[in-house]
Amino acid sequence: MSRAMAFRKPSADEVVTIKSKTPRITDVKLLNDHWLLFVIFMLLGVGIVMVGSSSFEIADRKLDQPFYYLIRQISYVMIGVLAAAVLLRVPLAFWEKMGGYFLMAGVLLLILVLVPGVGREVNGSMRWLSLGIVNVQPSEFAKLFVIIYMAGYLVRHGDAMQTALGGFVRPMAVLALVSVLLLVEPDFGAAAVILATSMAMMFLGGVRFWQFLVLVLLMTLALATLAVSSPYRLERITGFMDPWADPFNSGFQLTQALIAFGRGEWFGVGLGSSVQKLFYLPEAHTDFLFAVISEEFGFVGAVTIIALFSFVVVRAFMVGRLAEKVGLRFESYLAYGVGIWIGIQAFINIGVNMGVLPTKGLTLPFMSYGGSSILVMCIAIALLLRVDYERRLAEYVNHKKAVGNKKGDDAEGASAW
Repeated sequence: MSRAMAFRKPSADEVVTIKSKTPRITDVKLLNDHWLLFVIFMLLGVGIVMVGSSSFEIADRKLDQPFYYLIRQISYVMIGVLAAAVLLRVPLAFWEKMGGYFLMAGVLLLILVLVPGVGREVNGSMRWLSLGIVNVQPSEFAKLFVIIYMAGYLVRHGDAMQTALGGFVRPMAVLALVSVLLLVEPDFGAAAVILATSMAMMFLGGVRFWQFLVLVLLMTLALATLAVSSPYRLERITGFMDPWADPFNSGFQLTQALIAFGRGEWFGVGLGSSVQKLFYLPEAHTDFLFAVISEEFGFVGAVTIIALFSFVVVRAFMVGRLAEKVGLRFESYLAYGVGIWIGIQAFINIGVNMGVLPTKGLTLPFMSYGGSSILVMCIAIALLLRVDYERRLAEYVNHKKAVGNKKGDDAEGASAW
C-alpha cells in the first residue's frame, strides 16, 4: 500500500460505517426512552412544587425561613439528576461484579447508624447518619444495594435456588440480617419493602412454588408478630382500623389525612390553598405529601399521580422483559427489581395516606422531601435507563452480525437505530 493511500481521507460512507460500529451512550437513537424520562421529570417537578406548597408555613414558623425545605429539595433533585447522568455511563457489568461489596457496604451503614454518637436519633428512631449540613438515611441505600445483589445472585445461583435448598436459604439469611438491622432502628416500613421486593424477584427468578409459599407464610407471620409485639406498632394498627375512635391521639395523622382527601373533592381547593398542611397534618411535606396533593388538586390530581407511578412500573417491567429476550439476565432482574421497589413503596405510601394501610414512615418516591430518597431513586432510574440502553445495544450488535458490515447490506436495518 502506498503512503498516499495509507493517509488518504476516508469517504463519507466509510466514516458512517466506522462510527456505526461503536455506538455510545450519548447516541439519542439508542437511548430513546423519552416517555420514561418525561414521566420521571414530571414526578420530580410536581414533587418540588408540592414540597414548597406544603412546607412554607412550617418552615417559616420553625426556622424563620419559608423557603428552607423548597431550596433543599431543589438542591437534592439537582444532585440526584447529576448523579444519574454520571452513573448512566457506567456499564451494568460493574454493578453486577460489585453487588456483594455494595451489600456489605449497606450492612455496614446499617450497623453504623446504630452506634451511639454516630447515628442520629429523630422522633425516637436511629435512622440517620449526620454529615454536617445533610443527614444520610442508610436504609434508602440498603434497598438499592439489596436489589443489585439479588439480581446478581439470581444469575449466578439461579439453578441452585430452584433445585437445592441451600441456594434458597443463602439469600434468605442475607435478607434476615438486613431486616433485623432495620427493625432495631426501628424502620419497619423499609424492612417490609426490602423483603417484599426480594421475594418478588425470587419468584420471577423461578424459585419453586412451595418454597415461595412457605417463605410468604413465614414472612407474614414474622411481620405480624413484630407488629403485635411492639406497643407503638400495635397502637398504629388499632388506630388505623378505627382512627375516629381516638382522633386526637393514635388516629390523629390518619383523620387529618382523610379530612384533606374530603376537602379536595373532584378538582381540589387549588395550589397553595390547603388547610390541613397548616400544622394539622404532621409530616405534610414528607410522608403525607400525597394527602396535600389530593386536597389541592382533588381526585383528578390524585389519580394522575397514581397513573404516573403505574406508567413507571409498567415501563420497568417492559424494559426487563425485553432485556430477558436478548439474554441479559442480570439486567432484566435489575429492571424488575427497580420496578417492583418503586411500585411497592408508592403503593404503601399512598395506601397509608388513604387509610388503606397502617401508618408507616415511607416517602413517596421522587416526590417527598428527603435527600437520600431522591438521590437513590434517581440512581435507580439511571440503572433502568442503562438496562434499556444495553438491551438496544445488544440488539444492534446482533443485527450487525446477522446482516454483516458490508456496504449496502444494512440500508434498511440501520435506520432502525
